[in-house]
Amino acid sequence: MHLASPRPAPIARDTNREFDERLTFGQRVADRVATFGGSWTFIILFGCVLVAWIALNSWMLARRAFDPFPYILLNLMLSMIAALQAPVIMMSQNRQAAKDRLDASHDYEVNLRAELEISALHEKWDHLLRHEWAQLLETQQKQLDLLTTLVERLTNPEPKP
Repeated sequence: MHLASPRPAPIARDTNREFDERLTFGQRVADRVATFGGSWTFIILFGCVLVAWIALNSWMLARRAFDPFPYILLNLMLSMIAALQAPVIMMSQNRQAAKDRLDASHDYEVNLRAELEISALHEKWDHLLRHEWAQLLETQQKQLDLLTTLVERLTNPEPKP
């Protein structure tokens, strides 16, 4: 068994960049709209616009209000915003699901490569244990025999004639 194996090409890649490069202009706009529509900034701004609309039509322009109570025009505007915002959010969610699938696929590839690498390391380790270890023990035994012989010679020197 050959212990030194060639290094495989890395499979790590930036799936976020890959995914973002394939987005069309409309998809990027839809994602930005969905991001803004789901932010605190949007909620606060939208709340302020609603309060201003109601205040303007109820108190400030009470006699000449362009949208008097029950605020039919405001209701129409809110319905139109909701009708446009819902599909944009769903398109963004679909793209996020596709991005998640791409990430999951990449994670699978990385995990599979890691599993194969670990399996190869186990094979190499098993080879070392079976073959190299026995040879190492044999060499160690020879060294111990030589050391024993040297110790015997030093402790029991032969008389010189």
